[in-house]
Order: sequence, then C-alpha cells, then structure tokens
Amino acid sequence: MTASARWILAAGGGLIALATITGAFGAHALRGHLSPERLAVYETAVRYHFLHALGLLAIGLAANLIDSAPIRASAYLVIAGIVLFSGSIYALSFGAPRFFGPITPLGGLCLIAGWLVFAVSVLRAR
Repeated sequence: MTASARWILAAGGGLIALATITGAFGAHALRGHLSPERLAVYETAVRYHFLHALGLLAIGLAANLIDSAPIRASAYLVIAGIVLFSGSIYALSFGAPRFFGPITPLGGLCLIAGWLVFAVSVLRAR
C-alpha cells in the first residue's frame, strides 16, 4: 500500500469515527438541549460529515492505484471541506457568532473542488 493511500484511508477512518461520535452525541445528549431547528441543523452537519468521510475512503483506495499529486490534493480538499462545512454547521447549531455562516459555503466549495479534482485525476490516470 502506498504511503498516500495509508494516510488518506486513516484520515477517512478517523473522520468516520468522529462522525459516529458526533451523531451519537446529537441523538443522545443534545435532544432536549437544542431546539428542534438547531438539532436539524446539527444532523445536517453529521450527514455531510459521514458521506464525505466515506468518500474519502474511496479516494484512499484510488490513491493505492493512482498515487499522484492531484489525488492527494483531492483528499486535502475533501478533508478541508468536512472541517469547514460540517465544522461551521456544528458551531452554528450551538449558537456560534454569525461570522461562522460564510465559512459553510467555503467548505462546500472545497468539497465540490475535491470531488472534481478526484474525477479528473481518475480520468487522466494511466
């Protein structure tokens, strides 16, 4: 296994574990503490966190076959996207200041860019 694949898969596994923890925390500890609206916002962050962390595993598997700078860049972008997108939504669900709001679309752009870079990298691979 390539070193790139190893760290990407490890990051994906760690982010899935973190998504599981945050999901369980929301389901068990936050009910009754957050309004239904804020809890729904929190659950959106968990859902995107999970989906993109699972996708990161796919990037890691691809990195084992296509060890290239663009594949690694796609992993970095997806990780940044998870942190910025889901992280800002987690913060907002707890009542963080409004300046966290503009961070969410930046995270979304990182996610989109990461998946586009991944797709192009796979298409261009030899």
